[in-house]
Parts: sequence; C-alpha cells; structure tokens
Amino acid sequence: MHQDIVLHPQDKAFILLTAIFIAGLVIASVLASKIIMVFRLAVPAGVIAYSITFVTTDVISEIWGKVRANWVVFSGFIAMIVVVFLVQVAIHLPSAPFWPHQNAFNTILNSTTRIIFASVIAYLVSQFHDVWMFHFWKRRTQSRHLWLRNNLSTIGSQLLDTVIFIFIAFYGVMPIWPLVWGQFVVKLGIALLDTPVVYGVVAWVRKVSIN
Repeated sequence: MHQDIVLHPQDKAFILLTAIFIAGLVIASVLASKIIMVFRLAVPAGVIAYSITFVTTDVISEIWGKVRANWVVFSGFIAMIVVVFLVQVAIHLPSAPFWPHQNAFNTILNSTTRIIFASVIAYLVSQFHDVWMFHFWKRRTQSRHLWLRNNLSTIGSQLLDTVIFIFIAFYGVMPIWPLVWGQFVVKLGIALLDTPVVYGVVAWVRKVSIN
C-alpha cells in the first residue's frame, strides 16, 4: 500500500527556497522588458527579482551543499525553457475578436522571448559560477565568514550576469554601457544589503531543522 512520505522541516524549507528561486528567476525575465530609473541609473525592472535568486542559492549552498545548489540552478534553466515555449504558444494562439490588445501583447512578450534567451545564457554562466565561487571561498575560509563568501561569490557572479545579459538582450536596441553600469551598481548595492538576509534565512533553516 502506498504510504505518504513525511516532509521534515528542512525539506519544507528547501522546497520553499526553490519556489522563491524559480519565481524570482521567471518573473525577472518578464519584468526586464521595462527599463526603470533607480537613483538616476537606468536598469531593467527585473533587477530586484533576479537578485533574489543569488540569495536563495547562497542559502541552499550553505545548508545543503554544492550538488543540491547546482541541481536547483539546473531546474531553473528547465523552468525558463518551459516559459519560452509557453510564451510562444500564447503569442501564436488566435485572440478573441473582442480583445483589442494583441499588438501590445506581442510587443511585450516577443521582447520577453529575447530577454529570456539572454537570461538563460547569463543565468547558466553566473549561477554556476556563484555556486562554484561560494564553495571555493567556503573551503578557503574553512566554513567561516559566511558574509565574505556570500558577497564575493554574489558580486563576481552579478558582474558576469550583467555584462552577458545586457549585451544579448539589448544590443542594437538600447544603449549598452549605461545599462551595464546601472544594473551592476544596483545589483552591487543589493548584494551588500542582502548579507543580513542570508544570515537570517540560514539561521531560520537551521532552527527549524532541530525543532
């Protein structure tokens, strides 16, 4: 007889963090079609959502290790491929005769397809680099100084992600270097601010795991 598998608190925390990771990753690609101003810096609107993904992979790396973090990154890649497919299906399905927004819908989601393609390439490079660098510094610091490996891995990976993403997504459409500079500065600020969040989430996962 089939018997339900009991989910332990740490399993629930892992599923929740993975869900947050996927949500931030996918919605960032949709939001990135809009360029916003943050303190006079031009950045894609998805920058905050995407920055969340580095927080979650750092927490997963710290608690569950490199193999599971890399698997989450790969799962995110599959999710983005599925999104590209579903977006194209939605674009090509005929709209209802009374619905007047097909042109606007196509404009936004077609640009989203290029952005998602750019995101996939930048994502694979930067996220696997983030996991690798996090564990590189974890070994070098003998598992001490979480704040150091969190910031060094995130900042280096964010730089890679920014350059690759902006060039693929916006080359020939928008000015490249202002977007690269603006996005990286904002991501750098978020990376420095997210350290307390990483500490807090790691502490929370460890607490629920022993209760």
